[in-house]
Amino acid sequence: MTRNNLLSEKLNYTGASHTPTHLHFCTYNTEILEYHQGASIKEFSPFIRPDAINWVQIHGLQNTEIVQEVCDFFHIDFLTTQDILNAEHLTKIEEHDTYNVVILKQLSVDEENTYTPQQLCIVQGSNFVLTFMEHDSDFFNEIHTALKNNTLKIRNRQSDFLLSVMLNSVMASFMSIISRMEDQLEDMEESLLSPETRSGLTLEDIQPYRKDARLIKKCILPLKEQMSKLFHADNVLLHKANRPFFNDVNDHLQFVLQTLDGCRDMISALVDLYLSNNDQRMNNIMKQLTIVSTIFIPLTFLAGIWGMNFEWMPELGWKYGYLMAWGLMLVTGIGVYLFFKRKKWY
Repeated sequence: MTRNNLLSEKLNYTGASHTPTHLHFCTYNTEILEYHQGASIKEFSPFIRPDAINWVQIHGLQNTEIVQEVCDFFHIDFLTTQDILNAEHLTKIEEHDTYNVVILKQLSVDEENTYTPQQLCIVQGSNFVLTFMEHDSDFFNEIHTALKNNTLKIRNRQSDFLLSVMLNSVMASFMSIISRMEDQLEDMEESLLSPETRSGLTLEDIQPYRKDARLIKKCILPLKEQMSKLFHADNVLLHKANRPFFNDVNDHLQFVLQTLDGCRDMISALVDLYLSNNDQRMNNIMKQLTIVSTIFIPLTFLAGIWGMNFEWMPELGWKYGYLMAWGLMLVTGIGVYLFFKRKKWY
């Protein structure tokens, strides 16, 4: 039975990850860029600067006490902390007085090329960004490289720009997945449509794409409605100068959704095409069997006549009756075959 979290003061992580909880800390502004690692937010408190952007990455959510310490340090309320630890939480975007919360799913690929959803929580304040991930991941390595190189003057910008870059990384990940799926489906379609090659595709080959499409839709579709919460003018943590970057995130989201709809239509078309090809292949087999049967029907008729047990049959006394019977059968069989070929039934 699912417990009512509003009646509990204890935090519980509901996911299945066994990654030990540990922290990575990055603080930066126009002049400095520092990295630190540790197991507790207390280790980083001397390095937190009010005049810089402080980015704390929390990997592994098993140790709820450490997660609560981080949230308490940055004044994140208890319900939000519960949502962070709920691995099955729906995608959402919330605006609070001093921070914005984004909870979404990202997909990781295992050794068997299957996608596994992983919850990603981002909390953005005026001078801090917190990211909570269930596993160790190099997902934000590109952002760290941009910070080192100060790409697009990222170290000169506010925390909301870092939030937009993170959301764009998530969208880029989905764009890569959905584009690869689209290419694979197009290859399958060409294989099924090609008359020269005999495709070995089965419904079992198509079914995983249907499953992946449903998973991607479940992860990405809620963002379509939630994204609008970042665009209203009352959100003081999103500066006007950085709003075009969030518009870019929304454009990528729309691209993913449109491509996903196209993939779903293509999957349905592939199933119909496979069934149609299968029916056509069965029809060809039945056609060939029917033609063979039709050729042998008159031969069976002739053999039946000469196999009757009448005492007086003139053909039985002929010297060349056996050869005549073979000749008549061959002429009949070849004649029926040539008739079918002329009619283009074979």
